[in-house]
Parts: sequence; C-alpha cells; structure tokens
Amino acid sequence: MTEFNALERIRELCAERKWSYYHLSKASGITYSTLNTMLNKQNQPSLLTLQKLCAGFGISIAEFFAPDVSHSCLTEEQSACLSLFTALSAEDKKLAIAYMKGLAKKL
Repeated sequence: MTEFNALERIRELCAERKWSYYHLSKASGITYSTLNTMLNKQNQPSLLTLQKLCAGFGISIAEFFAPDVSHSCLTEEQSACLSLFTALSAEDKKLAIAYMKGLAKKL
C-alpha cells in the first residue's frame, strides 16, 4: 500500500481542471502565497486548509482522499459530465444547471 500524498492530490486536481495555483487560491479563499509555500516546501495542509481546498474544487473531503470510490455507482457518461462540471467556475456551474433545467423541461 502506498502512502497518500495530499500535495500530489492537489497538483493532480489542478492538472485535471487545467487550473493554476492562483486560480485555486481564488476558488478556495486561501492566499496564493500560502498555497505556493505549502506546495513548494512540501508542507502538508491542515484539515481546515483541506476543507477550503475541497470547497474550491467543488468536491468533498471523501472525494479528495478516495477519488475512485465516489463515482463508482455512476455510468461512464455521468462520470464524464460530473468531471466537466467540477472543472467549471462557480458562475459557470450556475449557468450549466440552468441550462440543464431548461433541457429537462422539454422532456
């Protein structure tokens, strides 16, 4: 069993979303200097910091630590939609939801 590395997971989530660390700092409310220092000096984040980061990413703490488990009940198509959705900004998420509600009314 390999040891979980929170910093690598943060880097992975940023890469998946094509986010810079600056983007993550704005989304999570953590200052860029704090985030940059944490990642460059290999300082493991506190639970409070992880909660803020997860909120910024739009995921739960459980999804942060076990990314494959959380989507196991979804179809491949649903998982792809969720991945795209989580990469959106907060404003774009609102627009996407409004669009989907409009599409659902057509049914």
